[in-house]
Amino acid sequence: MIRFRLFFILLFPVISMTSQTIEQELSDIEKSIQKVDRERLDLQNQREILKLQKIQLDMDRLGFPSDDLIQHSGMTLSYNEEREQANWVMHMILPDVEFGSVYRTNDFREDPLVITGSAVQQDYFLTDTSSTGKVSYDGYGYDRGHLAPSADFRWSRVALSESYFYSNMSPQIPDFNRETWAALEDHLRKYVIENSSPLYIITAPIFKGVEQKLERSINQLSIPTGFIKIAIDPMNQQGIAFFYEHQEASMSMESKAITIDEAEQILGYDVFPLLNKFEDSITLDHWFDLSNQGLEPLAQDKLPRSHFNTVVAGKRINRQTIVCGNVVSSKISRSGHLWLNLDKPFPNQEFSIFIRDKDLTNFTYEPGKYLLNKNVCFEGKVKLMNDTPTIELATENRINLLQSR
Repeated sequence: MIRFRLFFILLFPVISMTSQTIEQELSDIEKSIQKVDRERLDLQNQREILKLQKIQLDMDRLGFPSDDLIQHSGMTLSYNEEREQANWVMHMILPDVEFGSVYRTNDFREDPLVITGSAVQQDYFLTDTSSTGKVSYDGYGYDRGHLAPSADFRWSRVALSESYFYSNMSPQIPDFNRETWAALEDHLRKYVIENSSPLYIITAPIFKGVEQKLERSINQLSIPTGFIKIAIDPMNQQGIAFFYEHQEASMSMESKAITIDEAEQILGYDVFPLLNKFEDSITLDHWFDLSNQGLEPLAQDKLPRSHFNTVVAGKRINRQTIVCGNVVSSKISRSGHLWLNLDKPFPNQEFSIFIRDKDLTNFTYEPGKYLLNKNVCFEGKVKLMNDTPTIELATENRINLLQSR
């Protein structure tokens, strides 16, 4: 015991000195890590700047539809003062979007490069702050719809923030903006990620006939009657365009696909003046997986009396109907509503079931999961929603399972 105490006393100063040395070394390492982090951040910022510069050079090589250019870091546009929105916006979707970590900034603001002044918040809604600090919104019925979507720039904080300039906005019907148009934007991003191939995109609002104005907007915004989006993939020598009427409902993406030449006829100008390739045709199976076309409708003669398969039921618009089919896909929309597709999945759906978010609590099970891949009969009035025959349900008492195929 005496020897142990003596050993401890002799060793303690060494331990104390060693501890101080370790603390100093840890401090030095922490400083080195901080320095490396700063250097890494600096390099990342330099890389972002160079990529944005390259985007502009790459877009220059294809040419722009007109010469009245307003060039931002990640997008270039032509602004229409009379309509208070862009004539067109051109940008690129890079494969970097897969790993981008920048998301919605919502810093909507006037575009400082539009010398005549771009649209502003009061063109879309008014706000009022009460004495308690609560903010109330008085909307005009239209979303601030991005032409170049912010999610396409989630690899660049600068470009994503600039996508919130009002020069990049166009008034869009909420359901169209949040679901129909958003689905197309998502599809093009997935294309870039799956093919590791950048896309050149031009998006333009369309105006037909007498223009309708958003009367309450302070700048009298024009309301588009449609939208065109054009995508070019030079790496794979492919091009495609989409023309959507500005409606709450819309058909599948494939049905909205047109050639670039057809898009140019609608727009009235050459979208890529320095490009004359793959503008007169579309290879649909390059842009879409057409192999998953779904199942054949249930045999009508095998169904119970007064029950109809999806083909027959789809012709019974505005009539009370019992439709039977296989639930091949389900999706919760951005608004929280549930969509079930019978026999054929989106975007080839022929018949859908719609359940509002507020009604999902009426079910004793999760219909999107429980009914999937089952043969089911649904009872209700058939309506056209998204150009698809649809029955809206609020409870589960109008649902019955059939025997599996």
